[in-house]
Amino acid sequence: MNERRIGFVGIIIENRIEAGERVNAILAAHGEHIVARVGIPYRERECCVITLVVDMTTDELGVLTGQLGMISGISVKSALSKADALKKTSG
Repeated sequence: MNERRIGFVGIIIENRIEAGERVNAILAAHGEHIVARVGIPYRERECCVITLVVDMTTDELGVLTGQLGMISGISVKSALSKADALKKTSG
């Protein structure tokens, strides 16, 4: 079973003007799985850094990072919690 897990995605956009709209469209398409998003423009380096907290399956994360990785000038890294590390509790 491919269960949902908490994780993060780090994205570096080297050319915000050319890639920004495409990145935002992809993130919007996956918005239901994004728990938090922080975007920081780094003007001195002419880039932007985005960090996401996600709640996804490994397959969903693979689709998201794959779509982002196909955009020229984008670097993306991600990780998910271990499968049994975060169990939902009812209460």
